Amino acid sequence: MASGSDMDDSSSSKLHVIILSSPGAGHLIPVLVLANRLAAKYGVRSTVLQVTTAMSPETNLVNLPIDKELVETIRLPPVDISNLVGPDTKVVTQLCLMMREAVPLVRSAVTAMDRRPDALFVDLFGSESLHIADEFNMPKYLYCTSTAWFLALSVYCPILDEKIEDQYVDEPEHLKIPGCKPVRPEDVVDPMLDRGDQQYREYLRMGMEFTLCDGILVNTCEDWEAKTLQAFRENESMKSVLKSPVYPIGPLTRQVEPTGLKSEFRDWLDKQPNQSVLFVSFGSGGVLSAEQTRELAWGLELSQQRFLWVIRPPTKHGVDDAFFTANGGAEDDYLPKGFIERTKNIGILVPKWAQQVEILAHPSVGGFLFHCGWNSTLESITSGVPMIAWPLYAEQRLNATMLVEELGVAVRPEVLPTKKVVGWEEIEKMVRTLMAHKDGQAMRDRAKQLKTRATNGLISEAGSANKSICKILSNIEAKHK
Repeated sequence: MASGSDMDDSSSSKLHVIILSSPGAGHLIPVLVLANRLAAKYGVRSTVLQVTTAMSPETNLVNLPIDKELVETIRLPPVDISNLVGPDTKVVTQLCLMMREAVPLVRSAVTAMDRRPDALFVDLFGSESLHIADEFNMPKYLYCTSTAWFLALSVYCPILDEKIEDQYVDEPEHLKIPGCKPVRPEDVVDPMLDRGDQQYREYLRMGMEFTLCDGILVNTCEDWEAKTLQAFRENESMKSVLKSPVYPIGPLTRQVEPTGLKSEFRDWLDKQPNQSVLFVSFGSGGVLSAEQTRELAWGLELSQQRFLWVIRPPTKHGVDDAFFTANGGAEDDYLPKGFIERTKNIGILVPKWAQQVEILAHPSVGGFLFHCGWNSTLESITSGVPMIAWPLYAEQRLNATMLVEELGVAVRPEVLPTKKVVGWEEIEKMVRTLMAHKDGQAMRDRAKQLKTRATNGLISEAGSANKSICKILSNIEAKHK
C-alpha cells in the first residue's frame, strides 16, 4: 500500500469515501479533521455528510479550513424530531433520534452521487446508517472520536447488562472489561447512569452495532492506550465481542491557524511569562452553576496565578456588556463583587468563545482547566499542556480518570464536580499545584513527552497512526478492485 508522498501516483489517490457526521460542532470538527488528513497525506477524496437540525447554530461557527479539491461538505436537510421528544429527553436519545431520522437522507445523498463511493465511515451516533454501505456493497467503518477505553466499555456494555441487575452506579466494585482497566461505577458514561432511561437502550443498541463494522478507527494514540488496544487484538473474551479490527489513527486535531490569535488575546498573552497562564474553558456545552462560578472565581483569584477564562454565565442569565465591566450589575450575580477589577492585572475574561487551539499553542500558556471533552484533551496534550480535569457529562469522567491515573498529565477535584460544588480552597490548591509546584512541572514534562511520541506516530511512515490508515485504505482498495 503506497503512503505519504508516493500515494498520489497510486490507485488509492482515486479512492472516495463518505464520512457521516452527527449534529454539533464537537462531532463535525473531528470528522473534518479526518477528511483533511486523508486528503493531505493519502490523496483520498472525502464527502462529509453533515446531519443538521433547525436548532444547531454552533455548527455554523465551525470555520475549519478544508482541502477544497478533495474534501466536499454536504449539509443534509434539517431533521425534525420535535414530535418525538419531550422536555426530559436526554441528549444521547435526541442525537440517536436525529441520526435515525436522517437515514433516508443519507441514502438519497449516496444514490445521487455520480460514482459509487468506495467506503462509508460513520461517527459514534451514525451506526444506524451502516447498513446503507451493505446496500451499495461498500466497506463500512466506525470513527470513534473518543478513547479506546470508551469504545471497550461501549461494546462490552451489552454483556454487563446481562451480568449486572442493579444500577451500575450502585455497584460496590469496579466494572470489569476484559483486558482493560476496570471502570469505577461513578465514572460510567451518561447513558449508563439510569438503566430505565431511553438513552441507555440507545447506548446498548449502539454498542452492538459497533461490532458490525469492517473496522473501527479510534482517534487515540497507540502509546497512550497500549493496554486497551492490546486487549482488542489479543484478549479472547474481548475478541469474542468485537471481531472487527481497531485502528488507532490519532491524535488528529485542528491545526493552529496561520493568521494566529485575535489581537486582544495575543497582545495580552505575549506580555505574560512563559508557561504562566492557566487557560479556563468548559467547551460549548459547559455551563456552571452560579455558586460554582463564584467558587471558581475565588479559587483563581486567591491562587494568584495568571488566567484566561472563557466564561459562560449561568443559563438564566444572558451575556451583556455590563458583565464584563468592573461595576456591572450582572457581575454580582455569579462573580464575587469587584472580581474583575481586582484581577485585571493577572486575568482576562472572554465571553462565550475563544480560539482554543491557538491559545493552547501560545508559549505563555502552562495549564488548562477544562471539561475533559476528548477533542479538547487531544488539543491540550498535542500542545504539551497539562490539565485540571473537571468532567461534566458524556464520557468525560472516563477521560478524567485516564488523564490522572494512566497518563499522569492532570489533577482533578477529590469529588466529581457533578456531585457537589468544588470549593475555592480546593480550586486554589489545584491551580497552584499545576502552575507553581514541582508536581505541575512534572506533568508539563510528561505532556510534552506524550506530544512528541504521538507526533512521531503520525508523521513517521512506521508510526502506528500512519500504518493504521494505510491498512484501512489497502482494505478499501482491495474491495474496490
